[in-house]
Formats: sequence, structure tokens, C-alpha cells
Amino acid sequence: MLAYAMATERMRRVNEVMREVVADAIASELDDPRIGFVTVTAVDTSPDLRSARVYVSVLGDEAARESALAALGAAHGVLQAAVNRELRLKRTPTLKFVYDESLERAQRLSELLED
Repeated sequence: MLAYAMATERMRRVNEVMREVVADAIASELDDPRIGFVTVTAVDTSPDLRSARVYVSVLGDEAARESALAALGAAHGVLQAAVNRELRLKRTPTLKFVYDESLERAQRLSELLED
């Protein structure tokens, strides 16, 4: 999942804190009906702190997933402001929301192993 070079301990801490802050902000600050049951599974921040991929899992079908990702993309400013408030970083990363397919892959693997 980590696309950037092997994360340092500091980057792992930044990623975990950003995951917590974004998840809390989605739950408490966003009131968009398109955002159903969304779970932030991971955050992958670039080493220069300019961008961050936020991996999310969405309960529902593909239409619900697309709708939730669109709503999260539209609300990225609110979420970036929450990150800026909570974290004292040199830069506030630009957030990009990506659907986390790892749960589906794990489900498929489990089904294959059972067969």
C-alpha cells in the first residue's frame, strides 16, 4: 500500500496521526448524505509533506463508493483545515481520497482458500 519509499518512524507516526484526525473530522465535521459508512484505513503521506493519499473503505455498492469518494473530494478543504488545526507540520498535505481494495482482496483470497 505504501507507494512512497520505505517510511521512516517519523513518517509512520505522521501517517497514523493523520489517519486519526481525518477519520475524526469525517465523523464530526462532515454532514453530507453521500458519505455513508466510511472508514479511513490508512494514510500515505509523501516525504515532502505536500500530498497524502487517504485510503478509505466504504460500505455499500460501487455507486455508494463513487458517491462517497466524490463527497470526500469535495470536502477536502474542510478535512485539510482539520489536519492543519491538529498537526503542526511545515506544510499541510493535499489530501487525495482512494478506495482501499485490500478488504475485497482479502475476502476473495479467503473464498479461494475455502474452495
